[in-house]
Amino acid sequence: MQKPIHVLSEIGKLKTVILKRPGAELENLTPSMMPRLLFDDIPYLPLARKEHDYFAETLRNLGTEVLYLDDLVVESLKQKEVKEKFVNQMIAESGYPSGNVHDALKQYLLHLETSEMVNKVMVGVRKNEIELKSFGLRELAEDENYPFYMDPMPNLYFTRDPAAAIGEGLSINHMTFAARRRESLFMEYIIANHPRFSSKGIKIWRNRNHQNHIEGGDELILSSSVLAIGVSQRTSAPAIEEIARSLFNNSNFESVIAIRIPHNHAMMHLDTVFTMINHDQFTVHPEILDDSGKIDSWILHPGENGEIRIEHQTDLKKILKNALNLSELDLIPTGAGDTIAAAREQWNDGSNTLAIAPGEVVTYDRNYVSNKLLKAHGILVHEIHSSELSRGRGGPRCMSMPIVRAD
Repeated sequence: MQKPIHVLSEIGKLKTVILKRPGAELENLTPSMMPRLLFDDIPYLPLARKEHDYFAETLRNLGTEVLYLDDLVVESLKQKEVKEKFVNQMIAESGYPSGNVHDALKQYLLHLETSEMVNKVMVGVRKNEIELKSFGLRELAEDENYPFYMDPMPNLYFTRDPAAAIGEGLSINHMTFAARRRESLFMEYIIANHPRFSSKGIKIWRNRNHQNHIEGGDELILSSSVLAIGVSQRTSAPAIEEIARSLFNNSNFESVIAIRIPHNHAMMHLDTVFTMINHDQFTVHPEILDDSGKIDSWILHPGENGEIRIEHQTDLKKILKNALNLSELDLIPTGAGDTIAAAREQWNDGSNTLAIAPGEVVTYDRNYVSNKLLKAHGILVHEIHSSELSRGRGGPRCMSMPIVRAD
């Protein structure tokens, strides 16, 4: 019987995926809050929803089961004590482990019907929505002009990052920035309490209770024994060693390829500059390679006595050929390698392709130079609308969390 989590490649036929339809959390963005919440612009919600619905329908038409994150969370909180524990933890991770604000938020949220409560946690709780019984030093020290007690979570529609399915388990991630750190709590409760996942033997390769950060956009499953992870703005080298050790000790994964990419907002994750789209074909943003096509990479293997053996290499093609037992490799450059087109389309997630089967991908329609080249290389391309969704700096792979793929 198929396990509820089963992902052994980037390219196996996509069977089941978790999405999050953009909600009113996007309308709680203001220009002054954008840096805090990691946005460069404010998407227009009605159109963003239409675009996301088109994305979901595209996946369904291609045979993929679409699950929605908020539905899964609601279905995981049916027991009163679980719901109360969730509310307490979410409030604490919003900055209020105790005190007047904690008590007021708890009373407010627990009096809401569960689906409304989950939506409110995602959308954010404004200060004018609750009434404090008294004010302490903590409340006096806060910025009285800041409108929220609980920040909105506008990045939630990028379901790739808070958790990532690997084999028949997953990493539930400690995320880099405070704006996104609470997001992985949803998956922790889903795996522990949802009837589809609870008590099904799902392994947690690395939980969210760590100091070192890692995010799903940096985690790429190249084969049933090889994982690639970006050393990026959002994923640290120590976290990669930690998850590699867990995988080597408890799974069939035999190597982890750590690939260092520039640490900046434009290239925040590995999948914004590099994705696997076929057995021997990859997209790559030319700017991550030096003039001779090299990039700093480290291959991790299990060593003796539980230690990790690490070797440094720079030839990306050679690394991938060796790891996947390939004689030839097709690296397809973003923007067809043109300096201007590559930079523009990478910013609009031209490299962030979602493979739904070998040689078949979903991409944003706005990246027409990259899409034309993909088609010329024999890739079947399904284009989705991207006027508003792309303002959040994430593409089809960012917006999807595959949990079941065919081998």
